[in-house]
Amino acid sequence: MAKATKKRRLLRARHWADSQAVWLGLYFAFNLCLTLHNKGVLVRFPFPYTLTAVHALFGSIGGHVLREKDAYIPAQLSVKSWAVLVAFSVLYSVNIAVSNLSLQLVTIPFHQVLRAATPIFTTVIATTLLGIRFSNRKIVTLFIVMLGVSLATYGDYHFTTFGFLLTLLGTFLAALKTIFTNILQSSSTSPSINTRSHFVPPPLHLHPLDLLTRLSPLAFIQCVAYAYLSGELGRIRSVFVDGNAPPSAAGWWYPILLLGNGFIAFGLNVVSFTANGKVGALNMTVAANVKQVLTILLSVAIFDLTITRTNALGIFVTIVGGAWYAWVEQQEKASRTAEKSTSGR
Repeated sequence: MAKATKKRRLLRARHWADSQAVWLGLYFAFNLCLTLHNKGVLVRFPFPYTLTAVHALFGSIGGHVLREKDAYIPAQLSVKSWAVLVAFSVLYSVNIAVSNLSLQLVTIPFHQVLRAATPIFTTVIATTLLGIRFSNRKIVTLFIVMLGVSLATYGDYHFTTFGFLLTLLGTFLAALKTIFTNILQSSSTSPSINTRSHFVPPPLHLHPLDLLTRLSPLAFIQCVAYAYLSGELGRIRSVFVDGNAPPSAAGWWYPILLLGNGFIAFGLNVVSFTANGKVGALNMTVAANVKQVLTILLSVAIFDLTITRTNALGIFVTIVGGAWYAWVEQQEKASRTAEKSTSGR
């Protein structure tokens, strides 16, 4: 009796661990938490490259701890595979740098509207490089979600030409990074990978935690380099080492705030990499768009902000579009499963 109960618990735990809904739910929770926490931290610690380096450092330490605890088995990589990872880490870091720089040249509402186009870039890249085709119903839902985000973030749109181009480049890089993350976790026999394209990295079949552990030290080094070249490290020295820290940065609680932020970032990285491997690149970008709207709702509740009727309509449209996309995805998945079952008979 005890063995049967234990077996049922193991099967239930395995079902939850393999559930796409569970991982997307965790992704939402960690992403929202880190977004709101980052807002509070960056007010007192206005050094985005250094904060990103802290996130990468926690990813490195946490990944090695999980490896020592046998949470995953590290893959044996060739020199060519390591070269692919180094190139991917550059894409990861450049994406952060472009995003941070563009935020200084455009308003936040305009930045969010352009970032809402990430699913379109994802669809175009996946179709062009991987040969993946998406149904018309799914494309329609993508435009509905983007319309909703545009309305939800409607506000003061100001931008320079250079800022517009940088934000557009950042949106493209974000979509490319999401797709390549999914590819690096795929097996070489995955039918969705078009290995004939010279622009697509080879599938490495890496465990999500293995990919995170290998990528984080490379990203840490590059983010520290960005912080140095941008003058952030010099400003940090002036503020904290030379005794010019403001009262808001004083006290024992401040390092704890950064440590907490690092732990949340590590949790998000684990969930994000794992969810990407389970649900796919396009699903992740749609989830990120819906997350933007949920962030607005929480910001209204936490920071006592106000929203217009247009913003409220956008929130509603985004939620409906996200739900419709999830329903279409579920219907198409059930149809594919039924076709496989029929052909296997």
